[in-house]
Amino acid sequence: MSHQTVAVAVIRDDPPAILVATDLEVLHRALAVRLIARLRPGDPLTPHARALRDALLNERWSDAVALWIEQSGVAVDVYTEDLLTSRDLPADLLGAQMQFAPLFADD
Repeated sequence: MSHQTVAVAVIRDDPPAILVATDLEVLHRALAVRLIARLRPGDPLTPHARALRDALLNERWSDAVALWIEQSGVAVDVYTEDLLTSRDLPADLLGAQMQFAPLFADD
C-alpha cells in the first residue's frame, strides 16, 4: 500500500489559519498568494514590498514566505503528513487493533 503525503501550514495569526496542499512546492505558492500578494499599501510590511515583489516575480516562493514571516512576526509552521484513508484505519478492524494500544496494556 503506497502512502500519499500532504503539505500543511499552520499560520499562527489571529485568527489562525491552515493550508493543505499536495506538496511543499504547491504549499509555498499558496502561502505566497494567500499571505504575501494580498498586502496593500499601508500594511505594516509595505516597507518590504520591493523585496517581497522581487522574490515573488522571480518565483522564489520560500524566500518570500521567509521574509514575510521575519517581518510580520507571524509564525508559520510547515509540515508534511501522511494522508490517512479508510484503508489505513479500517472500521471493522479498529476495535481489534485498539486492544493492543498502550492505553490498554496492563501495568
